[in-house]
Amino acid sequence: MAALLAERAASLSLAGRHSTTLRSFEGFRASAPRFTVHVCRQPAQTVRRPPLRIECARVGGVEIPNQKRIEYSLQYIFGVGHTTAKAILVETGIENKRTRELSEEELTNLREEVDKYTVEGDLRRFNALNIKRLRDIGCYRGRRHAVVQSLCAHLIHLFCLQLFADCSWLNTN
Repeated sequence: MAALLAERAASLSLAGRHSTTLRSFEGFRASAPRFTVHVCRQPAQTVRRPPLRIECARVGGVEIPNQKRIEYSLQYIFGVGHTTAKAILVETGIENKRTRELSEEELTNLREEVDKYTVEGDLRRFNALNIKRLRDIGCYRGRRHAVVQSLCAHLIHLFCLQLFADCSWLNTN
C-alpha cells in the first residue's frame, strides 16, 4: 500500500514541494503559503491555492523590508543613509508610509530615483579602487590598509602580550 502511495505521489510530481517562491516583473518577491496534497483514491481535484502575499520589494538591487517605513527600509541599500533616504522621498513626492502600502507607480518612481545615486556594487567597487590607488602610491592612508603590515602589527602585539605574561619578574606582588 505504501509503495502504491509513493508511486502515485511521484506521478503527481507534487511530493516534496511544499512552498514555491515566485518572482514577478514588478520587483516584488511573493510566496505561496504552504499547502499539502493528500493522495487518495478519490478522483483528481483541482487544488485551490490561497492568494499570494507580498514579502518585500526590490529597489536598487536589494530586497527592502516590507513592514518598515520607506525612510528606514531604503537604508538597507548600501550607500543610502538617513539623509539620502529623506532626499529621495522629497524628490519623488512619496509620503513616508510602509513599503507594503506602495503602489506600482510609486515603487517605479522610487526605483528611478535610487538609480540616480551610486549605490551597492558600483559604490563598493569605487571605494575598493580608491583604497588600491592609495596603497599603490604608498601614502600613509594607503599603508594603513596594507594587509601584510596590519597582520604583522597584530601578530607582534600578540607576541609581546604573551612574552610579558610569561615574565614572572614583572609581577612584584
